[in-house]
Amino acid sequence: MATQLQTAQTGTITDQIRAVAKIENLDAEFVRSQLAAGRLVIPANKLHIKTNLVPAGIGRALTTKVNANIGTSSASSSVENEIDKMNVALAAGADAIMDLSTGINLDDTRQKLLNRCPVPFGTVPIYQVIIGREVEDIDRKTILDVVEKQAKQGVDFFTIHAGLLKEHLPLLEKRVAGIVSRGGALLAKWMLYHNKQNLMYEMFDDLCDIMVEYDVCFSLGDGLRPGAIADATDEAQIAELRTLGELTQRAWEKGCQVMVEGPGHVPFNQIQHNMEIQQEICHGAPFYVLGPIVTDIAAGYDHITSAIGGTAAAFYGASFLCYVTPREHLGLPTIDDVRDGVIAAKIAGHAADIALGLKGVSDRDRQLSIARTNLDWETHLSKSLDPQTAERMHREACKEMGSDESPSADYCSMCGKAWCSIRTNKEIREMTKHQQQPTSS
Repeated sequence: MATQLQTAQTGTITDQIRAVAKIENLDAEFVRSQLAAGRLVIPANKLHIKTNLVPAGIGRALTTKVNANIGTSSASSSVENEIDKMNVALAAGADAIMDLSTGINLDDTRQKLLNRCPVPFGTVPIYQVIIGREVEDIDRKTILDVVEKQAKQGVDFFTIHAGLLKEHLPLLEKRVAGIVSRGGALLAKWMLYHNKQNLMYEMFDDLCDIMVEYDVCFSLGDGLRPGAIADATDEAQIAELRTLGELTQRAWEKGCQVMVEGPGHVPFNQIQHNMEIQQEICHGAPFYVLGPIVTDIAAGYDHITSAIGGTAAAFYGASFLCYVTPREHLGLPTIDDVRDGVIAAKIAGHAADIALGLKGVSDRDRQLSIARTNLDWETHLSKSLDPQTAERMHREACKEMGSDESPSADYCSMCGKAWCSIRTNKEIREMTKHQQQPTSS
């Protein structure tokens, strides 16, 4: 861990630590100590930090962060549409963006997104490695060339599927959903074709050298994450997790920052165990989870199933939630889906942060509650997590009451004047105040 400590003491990272500490309302030395211990990461490519990146910390001692996935595909390759999605995600509060593009002109797409992205930006390099070639033709040089190219563009964190080993593949026999990770499936096919070990694992030290040079953070990919609740916490998932623990230590020794990716589809009663075992096996490295999704049957509503799991995951140890949109498992998300996914994940993370008692997290809730009690609509709406939706719904309610503006009456449309408990409470307070006033002799 000495190299990790040295990394946390360099001049550039000191500025990042101070920025994160200010945002999180924490002491800079505490943030430094968490970073040095590997319990916190600040994904900040040295090239991105020189342009438009605002540093953000990811770790359990900080507020829970939310990532939004975007990206073109072979079926939909409009860069402009993905830029719009990114802007919507950022406006909704996304703390990081991942470009999962698999369409055409990937370098151009990535650069255009990066140029407009002020938050940590991640990619999965294996996606570009496979473009224009068969899986069987992937080689060491191609991977290193792609990783370095993306690092030179300013990418802040890479998902690297180095923990899925050849000896793990027989453990998949009993699975319902097999391998649902695109990167994991590609590498599994390569291993079976060549009858060799995962070349990402074998070239891990070379990958570390590139990551250190550009200050890119590892996001160690979970190629064997469960894609069905029936597969959760199975032998294959845990075997890969143990390899990720080994790789975490190796990356730290090379001076790299590391977070670890996790499930996936997990029944609610298994979430706590999943979070705790990751902390044990991966030495406290920040945990980055997809959801987790707590039931398989909510097609069209998986932003809700993932928010349920996300709150539990963040409460029990996850630091970073990857959003899930309503269109998960069904198709590429629309702009509205992106917005709904980010908001759902932000709700999940905030709920966990409140439960954890993080400093200052519930202040906004209290401010909104006071405004709501006072029928202060302007403050009530502005303090909400999604003011745009709250304002739209309020305007619609005002129209139902016969007004295009916020009503000046001390009641709302939900109950009406006679039944409004807030209005009645104000009357009760006035009556109580009057009764407590001393009478003159």
